[in-house]
Amino acid sequence: MLFALFFVVQTINAQDATTAQSEITDEELEKYAVTMDSVEDMKTSLLEDITKMVESNGITNARYNDLSKIVDDEAALKEAKATPEEIAFLKEVAAKKEEGTKKIQETFQTMAKEFVGASSYNKIKDQLKTNPELKKRYETQLDKLGGEDSEVN
Repeated sequence: MLFALFFVVQTINAQDATTAQSEITDEELEKYAVTMDSVEDMKTSLLEDITKMVESNGITNARYNDLSKIVDDEAALKEAKATPEEIAFLKEVAAKKEEGTKKIQETFQTMAKEFVGASSYNKIKDQLKTNPELKKRYETQLDKLGGEDSEVN
């Protein structure tokens, strides 16, 4: 009797999973993929802008990386012999990064809520973690968009 009950529960759960999977339309998945691809493009663009800023400033990447880790520690900056120009540049880069990150977050939130729909977004995000078939469909959508990043976020 217990075995029969367990079997019925498992069958219902499997049907629920199948139903949930079929609930995600190609249109919803395409909107989700467009959103994720757009956000990834924005992140890449911001990183490229920051890289160009560092390269054009004449500071080496190693020096920038070292100083950026201690930018809020005046004693450490003094010990590293950071110049006022380097410190000002670090703050300029940080402001650019903060502004870009804010724009990315705003765009992401708007697209997730208004373009994809909050419930569709959450449903897809959750199912991508556990549903290999959906993940494959998602990666196909990304490929159509030319997105190289098929990482599930």
